[in-house]
Amino acid sequence: MRHLIRQNRDIRVDFFRGFALFCIFIGHIADHVLWVATIQVLGPSDATETFIFLAGYSAAFAYGRALDRHGLAYAAVAVGLRIWQLYIVHIFMFLAFVAQVSWSANRFANPAYVDEQNVGAFLDTPYEAVLDALTLRFQPAFMDILPLYIVILLLLILFLPLVRRPLALIGVSGALYVAVRLTGTTLRTTTGDWFFNPLAWQFLFMIGVAMGRLPDEERARLLRHRRTLLALSISGVLAGAVISAVWRIPAAYALLPEPLAWAISTRIDKSSLHPARLLHFLSMAYLATRIVRPNAPWLISPAAQPFTLTGQHGLAVFSLGVFLSFLGRLIMQEFDASLPTQLAIAAGGLALMVALAATQAWYDGKGAGKRSALATPSPPDTRAAS
Repeated sequence: MRHLIRQNRDIRVDFFRGFALFCIFIGHIADHVLWVATIQVLGPSDATETFIFLAGYSAAFAYGRALDRHGLAYAAVAVGLRIWQLYIVHIFMFLAFVAQVSWSANRFANPAYVDEQNVGAFLDTPYEAVLDALTLRFQPAFMDILPLYIVILLLLILFLPLVRRPLALIGVSGALYVAVRLTGTTLRTTTGDWFFNPLAWQFLFMIGVAMGRLPDEERARLLRHRRTLLALSISGVLAGAVISAVWRIPAAYALLPEPLAWAISTRIDKSSLHPARLLHFLSMAYLATRIVRPNAPWLISPAAQPFTLTGQHGLAVFSLGVFLSFLGRLIMQEFDASLPTQLAIAAGGLALMVALAATQAWYDGKGAGKRSALATPSPPDTRAAS
C-alpha cells in the first residue's frame, strides 16, 4: 500500500482528511461503538470542520497555482469545472441513495428509513422533488456535505481576487460570517433551512485557503507569538473537552451553574458554525501542526497508511462512505448490533474505502506513466551545431 501513496506533498493533510472520512462514516451509523474513537468526542467540532478546512487548504494550492500561472479567468474556470464535477457526483449519489433507502424500506417493511433519511418527499411527489434535487433544495440525510462544498466553491470564485492577499480574504470572509451569525441569514430547502449553512461555513474554508497562501514573512510574524498561540490553543482544546463532557456526561452537566450548562447544551449550533466550534477546531488544528511534523515517518506507517491513502482520494471515498454508512446502520437495526458485528462493519467499511482508494491510485499511476511514455519529445536543440 505504501507505494500507492504520493509523497511529494504534505501528507499530514491526507492523513487527517482520511481519518475525518472514516469518522464521518462511523458518525453516520447511529449508536456505533466506535464513535468514542472519532473526532467528535474531543469537543464541539467534529470531522466536518476537518474536512472543510482541509478542502480550503488544498484549494489554496490547486487554484492558487492556477491563479498565479494563468490569471483570474483561468482559475475561475478551474473552480467552475470542479463545481461541475461535484454536482454530477452529487446528483448520481442522490439517485443511488434514494434507491438504496427505498429498497431497504420496502425489503424490511420499515418505512422509518424513508422518514429518517428525509426521502419521503421524493417518493410522494417525484416530479417536484427532481427539480428540487437538481437545484440542491432537496437534501436527504447524509447528502448535505457536497451541496455545502459546491456553494462554498461558488463563493470562492467571487473571492478569487483576494486569494493573493490572505489577510484581506480572512477579513472579508469573516465579515460575511459575522453578518450571517447576527442576522440568521441562510439558504432554504424544501423542508426548512440548509443543515450546513454555506454562508457561515465558508469562513472556515477561506481560513484554510488563507493558511495555504500565507507568505513566509507573514507566517514568521505569527510564529513570533508561538507561546501565546500555544497557550490559547491548549485553552481552546480544554474548553472543548468541557463542552463535550457537558453534552455527554450528566454528572459534568450538574457540576456547572445551570445557566452555563444550559447554554452549552442548547446554544452551540452546528448549522451556522458556532464560534465555539470554530475556535475549538482552530485550536486543535494549531496543536496538530505543532505536534505532527511534515512528512513524519509514522504518517506512512502500516497503521496510518489506510487513512493517508484514502485521504488522497477524498471524493471517491466520501461517496462510497455515504452508502456504507446506511448499509452499516441497516445491518445493526435489522440483523445484529453486537460488538463483534459493529467492529466487523467498521473494519469492512474501512477495507472497502481503502480498496477503492488503492484502485484509483493504481489507475492514476498507470495513467501518468502512459501519458509520460506517449508524450511527444521536444525536438533536439541544433543551434549549437549550426
